[in-house]
Amino acid sequence: MTDASTPEYDPGDFPPFAVTVDVVVFTIRSGALHVALVRRGDEPFLAKWALPGGFVRPDEDLGQAATRELEEETGLRRRDDWHLEQLGSYGTPDRDPRMRVVTVAYMAVCADVPELRGGGDAAHAELRSLGDVEPGTLAFDHERIVRDAVERVGSKLEYTTLATGFLEPVFTISELRRVYEIVWGDRLDKGNFQRRFRDSACFEPCLDERRGRGRPASLWSVRGGNRRRRLVVLLDRPLARRRPDP
Repeated sequence: MTDASTPEYDPGDFPPFAVTVDVVVFTIRSGALHVALVRRGDEPFLAKWALPGGFVRPDEDLGQAATRELEEETGLRRRDDWHLEQLGSYGTPDRDPRMRVVTVAYMAVCADVPELRGGGDAAHAELRSLGDVEPGTLAFDHERIVRDAVERVGSKLEYTTLATGFLEPVFTISELRRVYEIVWGDRLDKGNFQRRFRDSACFEPCLDERRGRGRPASLWSVRGGNRRRRLVVLLDRPLARRRPDP
């Protein structure tokens, strides 16, 4: 029954469109930033690399759809120690040749990603170094989504503790600095970084815990977190990355 104040309308008057989700999963391996990609097993873009993702079902919300598609196409099951956030929406009219499709992209930062296995619409899944992903090789507008996700991570490293998401819950200062260098593509002064880090109220030492041989390095964690619960908080002393001249 239609409310008298609500004008009746015919859904057929509006062009149909679908909603999908795509997930950008980042991790660091062998000193390089890697992203989880799948080889498409169906048209459109058969056999091209793409982000894991798919259509949102009528009975699920966006986050549920992202978690389900990620597991179906890569075997990755979301864990509590992963940082997952919504990246943005992409709705260019011609982004999908099948019909009008709007996608909502998510971004995950992970310390340890197990071996991937393709499933669902994905013929194959693997972690690939960003440096090995050639321009124009990803399906749909996924190259743009990955580029936006890289920029989001790099930006958030300046003012949050997101860099720790690439590491185990306890880490050394050198390991944390290396994350910044990999993501930003720049070398940082060891002394300056260590001083800023030690002076920050966002981190705390793990007493009597050390890692390494010879002179083992002290281990640290985000203040208030623990080995099972990862925190991403605002830095009290933001870092500014060096940007190339325009």
